[in-house]
Amino acid sequence: MAAKVKIKPLADRIVIMPSEDEVSQTAGGIYIPDTAKEKPQTGEVVAAGPGRVTDDGTTVALTVKVGDSVVYSKYAGTEYSEGGTDYLVVRESDILATI
Repeated sequence: MAAKVKIKPLADRIVIMPSEDEVSQTAGGIYIPDTAKEKPQTGEVVAAGPGRVTDDGTTVALTVKVGDSVVYSKYAGTEYSEGGTDYLVVRESDILATI
């Protein structure tokens, strides 16, 4: 279920709630601190802009919609926090696939 956010992305921007990575211990029993964990690359779309505007002024609709689970580029986007929840604002081109 998509979270309700106050932020309204513009153009081809998409707001993603990154999925939580719950693996904090290796198979050998070593605990991994939060600072050493890799950032997740999957998440859920919680808000989407209207789409990209072409040079002739027409709007090209986005291919993802609110509620879609997506895979995005490792270092993509800008982090945004609202109400204690972290979000990621990315361009549609930073989204690699839907799950």
